[in-house]
Amino acid sequence: MAGDPDAIEFTADDLSDLRVARTKLEYPGLTARISGFVGRPIEAGFDRLPGDWSKRVGELAHAALLKGLEFAVLTFGRADTRDSHDWLHRILVTGSGVAGGAVGLASLPVELPISTALILRSIADIARSEGHDLSLLEVKLSCLEVLALGSRRTRDDAAESAYWVARGMLAKAVSEAAAYIAEKGLATEGAPPLVRFVALIASRFSTVVAEEVAAKAVPVIGALSGGAINLLFMHHFQEMARGHFIVKRLEKKYGPARVEQAYRELVG
Repeated sequence: MAGDPDAIEFTADDLSDLRVARTKLEYPGLTARISGFVGRPIEAGFDRLPGDWSKRVGELAHAALLKGLEFAVLTFGRADTRDSHDWLHRILVTGSGVAGGAVGLASLPVELPISTALILRSIADIARSEGHDLSLLEVKLSCLEVLALGSRRTRDDAAESAYWVARGMLAKAVSEAAAYIAEKGLATEGAPPLVRFVALIASRFSTVVAEEVAAKAVPVIGALSGGAINLLFMHHFQEMARGHFIVKRLEKKYGPARVEQAYRELVG
């Protein structure tokens, strides 16, 4: 038996892991990474997109997440622990970006579901490497939850921790979706618990997708066929996943409340 989590003191190694997680989860968002890479603000890319692009990106992100939910629930199942293959997934998603870049933004309806599936597969790989059992429904949904952690919003930036803001916002939706799927499966995608869960994830994931699309509209990125941006996109969510599943691993040992308190107390 693990004993009472409240009676267990954090080990030095676990505190070090928590510090690593905090660094990854509170790291500047994708916008800062892309802007640093291209050497200019990605607003230059936003100006080059069609007027209805934001709505279209939202619709595509929502559709990709519906497929992603099905993909996660039906295909994630191995419970073994091994190192994650981060670079393999980066190579694959870079390849999809290069192929999409050859066509241009018109490839987004095809390329986004592919890159989303690859990102989810990498997230699951990272979850497994941190000791989580992918046969458990709650772990599968936590993989999708990562896609909502990669967005930095103004109201989040003002908070002490954007990560815990997102976790709190998603907690009820994740719980309701898990209960519904456990009882009835995925037969009815229009069921309110699933609609709420996917909508919440999509509202934040589409923000990051929009940044990626805008970056690809910058002329210098078009010349690179989008592969480099897809690589940044994948790396961003791998960092979020690593931090998230370290936190969840420690929560199993020490309890959520103590881990959150220790996380907030960490400096640097």
